[in-house]
Order: sequence, then structure tokens, then C-alpha cells
Amino acid sequence: MKTLSRIIIVIFIFIDVFLLGKILLAGKNIQVLNPKGIIALQERDLAFTALFLMFIVVIPVFIWAFHVGTTYHENNKRAKYTPDWDHNTKLQFFIWAFPTAIICLLCVLNWITAHKLDPSDAIASTKKPMIIQVVATRWKWIFIYPEQHIATVNLLEFPEQTSIHFELSASDTPMNSFWIPQLGGQIYAMSGMATQTYLMASGVGTYRGADSEINGAGYAQMVFTVKSVTQNDFNNWVTSVKQSSNSTLDYATFKKLSQPSQNNPVAYYPSTQDDLFNTIVMQYLAHPSTSSGQIPAGTSGNTTSMEGMEN
Repeated sequence: MKTLSRIIIVIFIFIDVFLLGKILLAGKNIQVLNPKGIIALQERDLAFTALFLMFIVVIPVFIWAFHVGTTYHENNKRAKYTPDWDHNTKLQFFIWAFPTAIICLLCVLNWITAHKLDPSDAIASTKKPMIIQVVATRWKWIFIYPEQHIATVNLLEFPEQTSIHFELSASDTPMNSFWIPQLGGQIYAMSGMATQTYLMASGVGTYRGADSEINGAGYAQMVFTVKSVTQNDFNNWVTSVKQSSNSTLDYATFKKLSQPSQNNPVAYYPSTQDDLFNTIVMQYLAHPSTSSGQIPAGTSGNTTSMEGMEN
């Protein structure tokens, strides 16, 4: 029975190693390990550093456990028998002090990095920062460009090497989490609240964005395409969006658009209502008894902020 157990353990180890090697050698894009932005790069480096520090403690523990299990078993007659050795001050000090030092180092490292990567802090760039307002609905993403006066559905496009200031909220939906794995960590978007984060793409590329918070039937399809392009290409894209045939994205149109639906195609809106984002954020705070959703255009105020809710 013991022999069978050992064989099963060895088989599982070989299967794990084989599957891990297959994943690493298959050329798959493991997004969190393939950063394309300054924030995602620092987050990946922090994860690797923390993992390395933890391995310093964990690997010796596994080695020692294997040594004890293979040396001090009943069939090993050559094992040294020391019944009176029940305490060793130096060994105990080493066993507890070393992991404690690693934990303290991890605490300091995470404290410093967490403040360094505060999502409300702007990213230094030679280019002028750009604002994009994000509204999560069931089950689609709406992106409002207040400076360009356009809007899109399930498509996010911006210039490379430009600090993008995202303002996020949600409408008629449970909690959502905005996440572009190759550019940075997730941040929550909730109805009646406004959060913010800064991201920047290091170069031209196409990435995947998604909701990392399970929020109902359409959760798996609540994804969007992210494109980082040159400034000229972005300017041309804005011009093409302004020539689309859709109507203006005002509050009434938004309420229809925010109705639950799945697998929504990309859509473009050539113009937007002024202050639409604040109107969406404040819709229930300013008019809690409104059931029809008829809110005057341009309604605004101090939005409730939940900055920094990023993992």
C-alpha cells in the first residue's frame, strides 16, 4: 500500500511538471506576465519579488520535511536515535527569526509599493494626460471621451505613451471591476460612486479588457478591446468616429443602451451630452425617488468618491 501511494504521488508530480511545461512552452500570452504598461510592469516585478522572498522560506521547509520523512522512519535502522534532544535554542531562534525577517521585509516592500502605485497618482509622461470616462452596465462597457466629445461601446482606444486618467462608475448593475491585465491592476466601478485610476501603454498594441468581478449572466461576455495607437492614428480614429451615423449619446440614449444585453458589438457615438458622466453618477443620488430615469441634462454635483480601490 505504501509503495502504491508513492507511485501515485510520483505520477501526480510528473503530470504537474508536464502541464506546467506545456503551458510555458505553448507560447500562450499569459497577460499578467506580459506587461505592456509601466504600472503592469511594476506590479509583475512586485509579484515576482514577493514570490522569491517567500520561496526562501518555503523551499527549505519542503526540503527539511522530505529529509525527516525519508530519514526518520521505522525501517531506517541507521537513523540516529536522540530521545533526550527536545530543545535547541539556536535552532529555534533560526526557525522563527528567519521567517519573521522575511515577513517584515515583505510588509515594508508592499507598503512602499502600494503607495508608489496609488491609482489616483498621475503617471509622468512627456505628453499631455488624457481623460476617458468609463461606465459599466449589464453587460457592456461604455467609454466617454469628454475632450473629444465622442463615445464608444466595448472599444477603448488611446494614444501610446500617454497617461490616461480613467474616471469610472456604473449604472443599473452590481459591482464591476475594470481590468486591463497587460496595463495594470483592476479597480472597482459602482453605481452612484466615482473611482479613478491612471494607466499608460508603453507602445502600440491591442490588449484585452474585462470585468474581473462576477456580476450575473453576461459576466463572461463583458469584455472589451483595448487599442494603443500612435497619436496620428488616434486623431484619425476620432475623426472617423465623428463621422459615424449614430445619434448623440445623451442621457435618454444612455438609459436605453444600459438595458441588460449580452455580446454587444462595438458601437460609436459621434457626439455626447455635456457632463454626461456626472449625470450618470448622480442619477440616483440627486433623484432617489425617480423611477423613470428622467433627469435633466447636465445634472452634476460632487460625486461620491472611492479612490484607490485597486488590487
